[in-house]
Parts: sequence; C-alpha cells; structure tokens
Amino acid sequence: MKSEQADKDATYLSTSYGPLIGGPALQIVIQQVQQVADTDATVLLTGETGTGKEVIAHAIHELSARRGRPMVKVNCAALPLQLIESELFGHEKGAFTGALQRRMGKFEQAHQSTIFLDEIGELPLEQQPKLLRALQEKEVERIGGTTVKTDVRVIAATNRILEAECQAGRFRYDLYYRLHVFPIHLPPLRERKEDIPLLAKYFMEKAAQHFRKPMATISQRSMDAMMNYHWPGNIRELQHLVERAVIIGNAPVIYVELPPPENPRDTDSSPPITSLAEAERQLIIRVLKHCNGRIRGENGAAAILQIKPTTLEARMKKLGITRQHMSNH
Repeated sequence: MKSEQADKDATYLSTSYGPLIGGPALQIVIQQVQQVADTDATVLLTGETGTGKEVIAHAIHELSARRGRPMVKVNCAALPLQLIESELFGHEKGAFTGALQRRMGKFEQAHQSTIFLDEIGELPLEQQPKLLRALQEKEVERIGGTTVKTDVRVIAATNRILEAECQAGRFRYDLYYRLHVFPIHLPPLRERKEDIPLLAKYFMEKAAQHFRKPMATISQRSMDAMMNYHWPGNIRELQHLVERAVIIGNAPVIYVELPPPENPRDTDSSPPITSLAEAERQLIIRVLKHCNGRIRGENGAAAILQIKPTTLEARMKKLGITRQHMSNH
C-alpha cells in the first residue's frame, strides 16, 4: 500500500486489488479512508455500481492493523437463500441434511481480520437479525447451536439507498444504524470527469501489458467523446471499453468506441436517470454553485431549498458534498 501524487492535481493510492487514481473528489474519499482505516469502526460504502467500492474496502483493510490476515469477501446478492445462514455463520455436523462435517462460516474465517459484505442491501429481511447480533454481540451461532466469539471488522457496501429500503420495510433500521457508523460515499464518474484521462491511461497501460499489445495513446477525438459521455457503468464501464480498444486497436493511436444512446432522441440536456440520493446531491451542488457556496442568509442555499441551514449542512455531510463541489470552475 502506498500513497503518492500522480501529478500536482491527482492522488494515487495503490492496493492489492487495484489503484485509486483521481483528483479532488477522490482525495476526499482517500482522506476518509486514512482517517478510519486504523480503527475498528464499521464502514458503510455507498455509491452506484462500478464506482470502486471493493477497491476502497481493500484500501481500508490494507491500511489497518488487520492487514496481516486476508480480507474475507461475501457477495450478499450471490448467496442462495437457503444457504445464507450457513455461509455467513457456519454449521455443525449433522445440523441439516447434507451437513456431513462442521463448517466455519465467513465470520469465523474473518476472525482477527476484515469481512467485506458487498451488496448488503440484498440481504433478505429474515437473515438481518442474525447479522445484527453478530455485529452487536461479536459472536455468531452456527446452525446446530454452537456459539462462537469473533473479532471481526466489518465493511459493508451497497448501491441502494438504505434509508429508502428501511422506509419500504425491506431493511431493518437497527441494522442500518449499526452499519452506518462511518459512511463513505463514492461519487459517480460523471461527477469526477477530470479523472477520466488519468483512469483511461492507467487502464490502457494495464491492458496493453496484459494482452501483450504495444503501448499506444487514446485519440483526442475519443477522449473528447469520453469526457462528454455520462458513464452509467462508471469506472468499470470505462475499464472495459478501454480494454476492448486496446485489443482491437493498432498503435500508436487507438480509438475508444462508446455505446450508442439508448434512445436516438435523447440529448445531453436530458440527464441520466439516477437514484433519489444522487438527485438530491446534484440539486444541492447546483444551488450551492448558484449561491457561490453561501449556505445561510436570505439569499443562501438553505433559503432557496426551504430548509434549515443546519439541516442542509447535515445533508451535505451525509452526501459527501464539500467546498470543492461549490466552485463554478
């Protein structure tokens, strides 16, 4: 793990899973990672699909005192319903048909390390109390009755708005509050377009090395198009499109082919459909820019939004909005 300046405006933080590369928006995230990594606080990573939540989880683990043991990853959306409890908490021999031997669950495997619960919003409601107990009591109960103490640091991630899931009755409020100790929001790529050239260059060099292709540069036409694209798949989409360009392209210049618009009548003036939290985030940023960053007063952002200044400040903190977002430049 190392952190350095890629250039005067960009930060580079390497992890075993890949690097974090970016400018001011990512620097805020990296600062949060460095603040929380060496604690045992539970971290909740939020953001759209493809924004790099797993890379952040690896960064937190590798900067922590638990880095000597491997991080255990669980994709909650990929677990079969009937096997979730056994996968997470283990089972005793003979606990159910087919349990031919005792099995350690993921929490036991992560003892004195970190468990990464990806797509936590997909965990079925009936399994959530058992996860809550594991977080509160620091112990798990294997299927079959044995209770085991565990020392596990939890990082969870979701692309859902868990507050909305709670209101809809699909996620427990008490579990949400237990996970929401130190939230880190990863902004979508369309909000950090200044990072696109840095990321594209990294993915191009990595792909050229992997596929044994000559080093090349991305055409200016492609780069201009990439800067104007809305990136619904975020960094993951950028990586895959650059890799494809490297495979089919010819050095010294390659062309990145972007997907056609889903609807030919769509224009850049029509923003992509996004989550409620992202819509709120973009509205607040737009109003703050209009007010030159002023929150309080008759012509401040809080007055325009018709909310209390303290409420606006709380929402800004929750959504990861900082002074950098208020600049019109």
